[in-house]
Amino acid sequence: MYAHILVPVSFEQDRDLNAALRVARLLAGEGGRISLLHVIEQVPSYAMSYLPQGYVNEARRATEAQLADIAATLPKASAHVVEGHSGRTILDWAEAHKPDCIVIASHRPGMQDLLLGSTAAKVVRHAPCAVHVIR
Repeated sequence: MYAHILVPVSFEQDRDLNAALRVARLLAGEGGRISLLHVIEQVPSYAMSYLPQGYVNEARRATEAQLADIAATLPKASAHVVEGHSGRTILDWAEAHKPDCIVIASHRPGMQDLLLGSTAAKVVRHAPCAVHVIR
């Protein structure tokens, strides 16, 4: 069993969050804690002028509330929302907070992922701890 598990949360439809949470609960056992992490990608400055006033702050508040609701359903869970590039930011957070394991959901890879690399693939290659990928 792991003492601290990180579960990066993407709200994309093709990711199986429930499966990732089930696996995290099993791997954490009774004493382990779970950190849910959502990375908000930064909006390019050229796109900001097209967004309504206050959109970014409102979107962040909504994401924080949604993640907190999910964390409330898990024992010893906490919710964290940060900004940055998803792959690099997940790795930086893991380096700073030292989880024993990362449980990350991944969609089925396509040609785009073979050329560009997915977030899950980057985490698997560079994580400072064990990684469990949910397909």
